[in-house]
Amino acid sequence: MSYELSGTVKVIQQSQTFASGFSKRELVVTVQDGNYPQDINLEFVKDKADLLDSLSVGDSVKVWFDIRGREHNGRYYNNLNAWKVESLSGAQQGSTPIQEPPPFDDDLDDVPF
Repeated sequence: MSYELSGTVKVIQQSQTFASGFSKRELVVTVQDGNYPQDINLEFVKDKADLLDSLSVGDSVKVWFDIRGREHNGRYYNNLNAWKVESLSGAQQGSTPIQEPPPFDDDLDDVPF
């Protein structure tokens, strides 16, 4: 199941690469929630980290993400795994897609068996 949120970019972290080869980059978005704005940390993993290259602190954005959970040594952890971001800032007020998934064409039959 996917979720989305809109807010203002507060922090864009540098990419982190781990010994296993796994890489991630984090984005903090401030979301207005009544009297108390919330700073939401989202992770962009592997090739999705490149989506943050064209963003700047202060940009208005819309982010799509999945919630991932796991258990480790009796403790439970959650991550917000982002997979798409659109800038709502700039001269083109509205949405400027940073990346759209390619259309699926089920008419392709290039499987060799």
